[in-house]
Amino acid sequence: MTRYVKYIAAAFLAIMLGAATAAEDPTRVAFVYVGPISDHGWTYQHDQGRLAVEAALGDDVVTTFVENVSEGPDAERVIRQLAATGQDVIFTTSFGFMNPTVKVSEQFPDVTFGHATGYKRTDNLTTFSSRFYEGRYVLGQIAGRMSESGIVGYVASFPIPEVVRGINAFMLGMQSINPDAQIKVVWVSSWFDPGKEGDAAKAMIDQGADVITQHTDSPAPLRVAEERGVYAFGQASDMIAYAPNAQLTAIIDDWSGYYVSQIEAVRAGTWESSDIWGGFNTGMVAMAPYTNMPDDVAAMAQATVDKISSGELHPFQGPLYNQEGELVVAEGETLDDGTLAGMNWYVKGIEDTLPSSN
Repeated sequence: MTRYVKYIAAAFLAIMLGAATAAEDPTRVAFVYVGPISDHGWTYQHDQGRLAVEAALGDDVVTTFVENVSEGPDAERVIRQLAATGQDVIFTTSFGFMNPTVKVSEQFPDVTFGHATGYKRTDNLTTFSSRFYEGRYVLGQIAGRMSESGIVGYVASFPIPEVVRGINAFMLGMQSINPDAQIKVVWVSSWFDPGKEGDAAKAMIDQGADVITQHTDSPAPLRVAEERGVYAFGQASDMIAYAPNAQLTAIIDDWSGYYVSQIEAVRAGTWESSDIWGGFNTGMVAMAPYTNMPDDVAAMAQATVDKISSGELHPFQGPLYNQEGELVVAEGETLDDGTLAGMNWYVKGIEDTLPSSN
């Protein structure tokens, strides 16, 4: 009997030790990036979020990343390989990774997935994004004050809702200062191609643009602005080092708090699939220091940030007209999140023809 009791006690101790060991196992977290972490823009900021996870959670996590992953079949292959080799959490960080992430999440129900800027979810796949358009409205107001020609060049990547939404928000912000303002858009069909981005900036400066903005990820447009003596805005991170005399400010994407909270929830067993869309009021969107502008312009910009943060101002508040001059938002109303999330049309005043996203 004594031997039996000792056997049970030893077995129970082994189980407890095994459970403790399992509980102490680090969570393996992988990040899939569309560009290089050295882009100093979109991918750089996501990787800053990964580093924040390591700093916050220490030995409780082991992170890895794959950079320069093309949207499409390559993405599906990379995501599946990560899931099959023991990653507990996988974050995919580009709109074009949406369908591959959904497909792999359904094949690996025990892995937790997070996808940036998409809209499709499964039981083990959450979506997240930032309200970048809030920052772009502020950029538009600054451009409205700083541009002498009234012409801004916009280097755009792909005609997906988040990019179209940003162009529209920028235009509305600029029109609130200068109703006759113009935007020239060049689509480069890439998130990261310094050559194309720089050439696009040069072409628009040659057409009279004295402010350059972008929804692409390299600092090339800023460098061109610096060389040509015009103003520009950074993208996703503070790029002032590349254009100390040209950068006015930049929208900063801060993913750190989101990533840390998601992994903490996974480890605590409280994670649930959801959609997060944070703006100024959550800290997911912030503005870099205002530089190379008069104090009153900087004060105006900060006042707009404060109004958007408090809910006093919405960039897409009525009356709002589309490119054809049709009223789409009545006075006193704002555009709903569903319409914003699927935006595929221009606001009044933009002369560019929106290309197909297919």
